[in-house]
Amino acid sequence: MTDRLRVIQWATGNIGTRALRAVIEHPQLELAGVWVSNPDKAGLDAGTLCGAGPTGIMATGSVDEACAIPVDCVLYMRQGTDIDELCRLLAGGKNVVTTRGDFHHPAGMAPALRERIEQACLAGGTSIYSTGSSPGFVTEALAIPLVSLSRRLDCLTIDEFGDCSSRNSPDLLFNVMGFGQPIGDFDQHRADHVKADFAASLSQLADGLGLVIDRWQAHGEYSAARTAAPIAAGTIAAGTMAAQRITIEGLAAGTPRLRFRANWYVSRDTDHPDWELRESGWRIRVAGDTPLDVGITFPVAPEHYAAFTPGLTAHRAVNAVAAVCAAPPGIRTTVDLPQVLAQFPTQSLA
Repeated sequence: MTDRLRVIQWATGNIGTRALRAVIEHPQLELAGVWVSNPDKAGLDAGTLCGAGPTGIMATGSVDEACAIPVDCVLYMRQGTDIDELCRLLAGGKNVVTTRGDFHHPAGMAPALRERIEQACLAGGTSIYSTGSSPGFVTEALAIPLVSLSRRLDCLTIDEFGDCSSRNSPDLLFNVMGFGQPIGDFDQHRADHVKADFAASLSQLADGLGLVIDRWQAHGEYSAARTAAPIAAGTIAAGTMAAQRITIEGLAAGTPRLRFRANWYVSRDTDHPDWELRESGWRIRVAGDTPLDVGITFPVAPEHYAAFTPGLTAHRAVNAVAAVCAAPPGIRTTVDLPQVLAQFPTQSLA
């Protein structure tokens, strides 16, 4: 490819800011615009927003101004999905790669919504693709080649581990996530919220594998600290919540065939040693005629972890731009797209 693809970065939160810098540095992409929701960011140079050098591209808070910029693709990373906005972008000839989880499984979308998005894609000759690290990479892009070694799949289990002990965010950890609180009943609404995106992503995988999933279920559990645990945000008292686990399962004839578990914790010394809490990362197990047990960890120092994690989601979205721009119009999935390849700047070995 000789011509660089023109891109608008849509929103600049933690993930959007990392994506913005990645676009600026990408050898096959050209930053053409930035849309921001925060009025304080409007008028700032894109490089200022992400810690890069000056680009001459100024952020705008106007949807009309952003939509008027001719581009090949929009990296859509705003908080919340605005369907009117997306349809306007797609019908206007702009492909969309998004870290929003609304489009992992087209067949599971509300029929009216799916029809509206697909009509916008047809009108603009464009495509839209939901991706990220989890769901996305680990539930689709990594799972597909691992399962490709099998001819019988009994169950695919993906465990995600998140060690939150080094995060100095007291409000998030204690008030939002509930660490350090007395053990009580798990809020089913929280489990169902997680299920929405992960069941959709795994349903895409099931369709690709020809697995018929009868139903999806979700449940959450808490585990208490056995001893007091000092963490960056404070102290977790013994007997209070130190770990939580949400399990999403796709069942066929009452038997789990696809499973995702989110294991978030601030201490591994809990009253559920059977949870086998590992360092942050993933464990993927394939049970069947070709069993596998694959572990992935992130060799990053705790003090660098907050700066590292946005790239897990942002970089895959940026790397997917070329494949999505070349794809047929419509809602695209990891199953039907070609392999997403990263293109790196030329580096001198001298």
